[in-house]
Amino acid sequence: MSFEDILEDVGSMGKFQIIHVFLLAIPSFISPSHNMLQNFVAAVPDHHCRIPLATNGSGSLNATAEDLLRVFIPLDRNGRPEKCIEYSPPQWHLLGLNATRGNASVPDTQTCSEGWTYDTSKFKATIVTEWDLVCDWRSLRRISQSIYMAGLLTGAIVLGRLSDKLGRRTLLLCSHFMLAVSGTCSAFSTSYTLFCFWRFLTGVAMSGNMLNSFSLKVEWIATRFRTCISLISGYLYTFGQLYLAGMAYAIQDWRWLQFAVSLPYIIFFLYSWWFPESARWLILNDKADVALKHLRRVAKLNGKEAEGQKLTTAILKSTIENDQLVATKRRSVLDLFRTPAIRKITCCTMLVWFSTSFAYYGLAIDLQGFGMDIYLIQLIFGAVDIPAKAIGFASMSLIGRRFTQGMSLILAGSIILANIFVSNELQALRTTFAAIGKGCLACAFSCCYLFSGELYPTVVRQTGMGLVSTMARMGAMIAPIIRMSGDYVSFLPLTIYGGMAIIAGAAAFFLPETLKIPLPETIEEIESRALRDAEKDKNSKRKESPLQETNLSLMKQTV
Repeated sequence: MSFEDILEDVGSMGKFQIIHVFLLAIPSFISPSHNMLQNFVAAVPDHHCRIPLATNGSGSLNATAEDLLRVFIPLDRNGRPEKCIEYSPPQWHLLGLNATRGNASVPDTQTCSEGWTYDTSKFKATIVTEWDLVCDWRSLRRISQSIYMAGLLTGAIVLGRLSDKLGRRTLLLCSHFMLAVSGTCSAFSTSYTLFCFWRFLTGVAMSGNMLNSFSLKVEWIATRFRTCISLISGYLYTFGQLYLAGMAYAIQDWRWLQFAVSLPYIIFFLYSWWFPESARWLILNDKADVALKHLRRVAKLNGKEAEGQKLTTAILKSTIENDQLVATKRRSVLDLFRTPAIRKITCCTMLVWFSTSFAYYGLAIDLQGFGMDIYLIQLIFGAVDIPAKAIGFASMSLIGRRFTQGMSLILAGSIILANIFVSNELQALRTTFAAIGKGCLACAFSCCYLFSGELYPTVVRQTGMGLVSTMARMGAMIAPIIRMSGDYVSFLPLTIYGGMAIIAGAAAFFLPETLKIPLPETIEEIESRALRDAEKDKNSKRKESPLQETNLSLMKQTV
């Protein structure tokens, strides 16, 4: 009897699993509110140099705000006030109604000396207006997002390992509490440095939340339900993007918005005490007696109390012997690079995960760059994931994982590159291209989890998934930094995002297909499959060559 059989006996998808999965999935709905919060808390409103209180040398000054703008602020090429420079000295001769700016000499200018004035019609307050992250300091707003993504990366490395030692439930509780505290502290930060510090800790906690929620979900349900549960969680994340747009529109002050998206994690922390620890983890860590109590509790909730009473610690220990053997073998990342077939899988999946996350967050965290209403674009970008993920799952089930992974990335990259050649004046077309590209990347993301999980053998599956997950977070961390290159070469960020997606899509076609193929258990099985596939290719070529020689000889005889 295996652990899967025990799970079937106590109920693999009963009342307990429905409640358990539902409560674990709710945080997925809030996750985008932190991952994409940058679009709103770091939004850049229209701004220009603050006009100092001054007179024109004749005493009091009686002039409108529009008149003062003419005197103090030059115009850019589009006829709008410059954002980062002002006249030095003020051009009082422009105060007259008939005065023009096209006089003989070009007035001297200087950087803003009195700070900036911001348009608060769309955003009442953001970290940009709070700490003047504009002009020479504009790169800091993107660095804050990279720091958050660095927290995600750190959490994946540190909390992933602690989860294997201390348990999934313990780390989930800690992550919920840490996220509630750090998110709330971010909202009341008194400086940019403190804000970045708390956002980093928020990223660490978010990573722990996602990793341990996933583990607790899959380790309490049967294998045949995992794809369905993954689809549900993916759609909750999608609807969370729509929720973020509504929340940001309703709360236009960055502090209260940050507080509002962090507060629910206190509720998550409180109800997470109800979750039982993973029985599989307990047995692997010589806590079969505790696992037995949890399994009997699950059996009772699922109406199978009699089956639960039949279980003993001896039965649990005997069912997990093979899993213990597996656990002892899946410790080193080096196992992913020692043999040719698994090395190719590792290198290709690392590139796929890095590029997918890199391009996805490159598009998703700079919505203001499209020049349209940011709330509308957030809705569009969230809504496009709904059909994209449905098409992706249909393609994975009917055509195959490899085709879906490769084509979704190549199509996304091609659309991103095509957007370079679309004029900035055609905002609707640019937004449409970007939305389709993001939809393709959402499809690629959905495929990543399933495809990679099927490619890695059981003995290194956890290690492999941890490695590629780390690469994804590295891509998300670097994406905002690449965005900064657009301040110097406008088309460079899209070129890099699109190019990386196409390269990764091509690499995906070097991976073996896994549709309707049993999950591999060992690295040796992966290597033997690769040898069999190579032998089949050689045999097919040998069959073709005699046929070609026969056709050639017939042609010679005819001549």
